[in-house]
Amino acid sequence: MPSLKEVRIRINSVRSTQQITSAMKLVAASKLRRAQTAILQMRPYAAKLKELLQNLSSTLEPGDETSVYSVPREPGTVLLVLVSSNRGLCGGFNANIIRAANQRIYTHYSSQQAAGKLFLLTIGKKVTDFFTRRKFNVVASHDHIFNQLTFARVTPLAKQLMEEYASGRYDRIEIIYNHFLNAASQSVRVEQFLPVPAPSGQEPRERIMPTDYIFEPDKKEFVRDLIPKSLKIQFYKVFIDSFAAEHGARMTAMHQATDNARELLKDLRLAYNKARQATITKELLEIVSGAEALKG
Repeated sequence: MPSLKEVRIRINSVRSTQQITSAMKLVAASKLRRAQTAILQMRPYAAKLKELLQNLSSTLEPGDETSVYSVPREPGTVLLVLVSSNRGLCGGFNANIIRAANQRIYTHYSSQQAAGKLFLLTIGKKVTDFFTRRKFNVVASHDHIFNQLTFARVTPLAKQLMEEYASGRYDRIEIIYNHFLNAASQSVRVEQFLPVPAPSGQEPRERIMPTDYIFEPDKKEFVRDLIPKSLKIQFYKVFIDSFAAEHGARMTAMHQATDNARELLKDLRLAYNKARQATITKELLEIVSGAEALKG
């Protein structure tokens, strides 16, 4: 049985850890409120814009200027954009991205990986460190984006990916990230960024547009401006979605850690009281034994 001093030291250690995790939970909850508000306000606009983007892209002719973003190509060269966090202490948030990326690589793009035609673009120190150490083709890392997440900071990266796809450097670009469901749960999503996926239920080059639109000034000019802007909006939505999911995962993890520390403190206090009672009983027995010995 550990001594009273050892149990007392451990109680103080667990209590300090509990205070830290409780403070981290409050900080994560505060950041989550702002991030959650941002993503919930963004989703309806981004969803409608994505629907419009898919409908317009499915009607473009191969000769159109912006059809380069919608015409599917054989995925000879693939780029995976992996979005994680820069810090840990957020449960399985980062591990889930790493697991999903590995699964995607070895189940869908194993031939590209073997041929050296699979590339990774990492955002977040956790995935950057993991895949860099394992000698994957990490073409770039943009871990700084989450330091100050704004549309202006994300747009240049989206523009760069669009230019590289249009130039033929990559035949397909996919994004793997955590989708925010609520404060307690997130789900990993794999979304195709380029080429623009066809609307649900349509073939990639089907020329039927489910909704009639009136274009002003004209369709060509409208599409030329809309498609790049919509792609940038969809790319930015991924980041604020992942940002909200990160804070939700961290708040949940710190809440569980605080509860675990509370339960551990109960067990330690019980062990401390038992040890103290055993010590007192031992001392009493020694006193009684000494008194009996003196009588004899």
